[in-house]
Amino acid sequence: MVRGSLYWTAEEVTNFLHAEFPQAFQDGRDYPIRSLEPGRIVLAMTSDERHVRPGGTISGPAMAGFVDYAMYALLLAHHGPPARLSVTTGMNISFLRRPAPGTMICTLELLKHGRTLSVGDARIRVEGADEIVAHAELTYFMGAAGQKD
Repeated sequence: MVRGSLYWTAEEVTNFLHAEFPQAFQDGRDYPIRSLEPGRIVLAMTSDERHVRPGGTISGPAMAGFVDYAMYALLLAHHGPPARLSVTTGMNISFLRRPAPGTMICTLELLKHGRTLSVGDARIRVEGADEIVAHAELTYFMGAAGQKD
């Protein structure tokens, strides 16, 4: 399932993203990597008023963006700079419960890590709770990153 080892550490991925995509971190946003290993990443996102929709729940677009960010970060960890042009080609997300504002945890695992396409399975929960609030499957086109290995 997972080809090779990691090219970058969590710190190197974070540094790259801060340098290349500073807009993702505007207004103090942050997505700390809690765990990183071949084929698996765990990230956190602390929600604030930007992520809350009427009714006091985290918005679907906020959760979808969070899982997309997780997949991109994991592919960067595997391939380094060649993965910078990897792109989302598909995402299916199911919202299972209404999460209250707080720290969200996304655990994403690669189901397939191919030369052309990679598929990830993501689960979001609220920190401190076991229940999954959203589940997503993502497919990424690997571009130059798939040709490297």
